[in-house]
Amino acid sequence: MANTRVIIVGAGISGPVLAVFLKTRGYDPVIYERLPGPGEGGLGFTLQPNGIRVLSLIPELLEQIPGHSPDRMIHCSCLDGVEDILVNSDTSPITMRERFGFPIIGVRRPEFQQLLIDTAEKHGIEIKWDHQAIEFEQSEDAVEVTFANGTKDIASFVVGCDGLHSNTRIALFGREKADFTGMVRVGGVSPTPPALQGSLALVNNYGDGRHMIAYPVAEDKYSWAITTRGAEAKEDWRTQNVEQQNEIRKGPLSAWGFGAGDLVKTGQKIVKYGLYDRPELESWFKGRIVLLGDAAHPTSPHLGQGANQAFEDVYHFMRLLRKYNPSADQLSSELLLRVFTDYQDLRLRRTSELVRGARRQGEIRVVAGVDACRARDETIRAGFNDDAARRAYDDLLSGPFTESEM
Repeated sequence: MANTRVIIVGAGISGPVLAVFLKTRGYDPVIYERLPGPGEGGLGFTLQPNGIRVLSLIPELLEQIPGHSPDRMIHCSCLDGVEDILVNSDTSPITMRERFGFPIIGVRRPEFQQLLIDTAEKHGIEIKWDHQAIEFEQSEDAVEVTFANGTKDIASFVVGCDGLHSNTRIALFGREKADFTGMVRVGGVSPTPPALQGSLALVNNYGDGRHMIAYPVAEDKYSWAITTRGAEAKEDWRTQNVEQQNEIRKGPLSAWGFGAGDLVKTGQKIVKYGLYDRPELESWFKGRIVLLGDAAHPTSPHLGQGANQAFEDVYHFMRLLRKYNPSADQLSSELLLRVFTDYQDLRLRRTSELVRGARRQGEIRVVAGVDACRARDETIRAGFNDDAARRAYDDLLSGPFTESEM
């Protein structure tokens, strides 16, 4: 009997990881991606212990991750020319491994995505580029997917891992209204500035109506992003033209303290994009098609949990497949409904809380006016000494398992 075929839509971050787990557990996954090849778009993000814990289940993957771990996490504020360190905590790999078993690793998205693609291909998984899924036709025991180039394929079930602008989500539930949050992001990759050399820190830098996050992605490189309130901008990661980039490098952000200004002045491939809110979905699946990662729970970037929660989705989805279908046989509609329902019930509430938390965090970070900013700074300072906040943070980074059931 042929292995159960699974179509994964999207070769971004979660799709290749899901494909590897499916392949090693007896399924026959294939990945379809709308882009013609691996993208150069996107800046960086941090792999947190909860996400890395899932990746650790793929042998030898962690040793190949192209990134860098911060030694410290610093929260600092610059108001009226006065620089103030609000929090300075130890996030060195030794400390994080003692607390959570795994470190924090800053990565550049294109390099990390390429590693995942290479890993999937080494496992014998085919990735079909330049295939945009446009139509899904379901029967009792299969799904036929039609692509924009006329190609068709059939699988037992389909997993939409196609991100923020998911065609799979639109096909299932229609096009939702995306509301501009009033916030825009500017970001880039820069040489490590003098202020941060020696002890490479993950820095949250707060100002009046603005916030920067910056972290090492290599010994000599930092990825950074600045959130401000501003006029509506498109929701994409297109690099600004030369004139626009020079304007940003020489603008008011270049005078920011704690090394932030140096990062702006030396930024490479600077991008600018708007931040948008989308309504939370009430369901993540329909029939034999299910959503995962940003396709299911698109979030603003303020908690740094987007990719990490996608990996948690992958873990629980695979755990439930193993629970209900240990033989990896063709799944009946009833059995697949069990898997999808349990997965959704477990993950929807959790990720919805984090999406709302990220939204709140974004609003707090970019408050305007000196008095409001000082109140924000004191809240941040106090938060790191709050027992409930510490427990919530520890709980977040300790997931999604102690002993794998996958």
